[in-house]
Amino acid sequence: MAGHLRKRSFSLAGHRTSVALEPEFWTALEAEAERRALPLARLVQEADAARADPSLPLASALRLTVLHALRAARD
Repeated sequence: MAGHLRKRSFSLAGHRTSVALEPEFWTALEAEAERRALPLARLVQEADAARADPSLPLASALRLTVLHALRAARD
């Protein structure tokens, strides 16, 4: 499965970090960023800042961002 992940790097809270997600999640995150007229990096920063539990991996927070966006669009 790891071979199917695409890794991207971002600057969060003053330090560089990398996150690996399936290409489909990157596509959904890019669409959500575009829908909200935000750069992808800003959407990632928002997801990072919104983590109630800092031990939650950033990749999980980004997947949840996609899930919440899809649910909001459906409702």
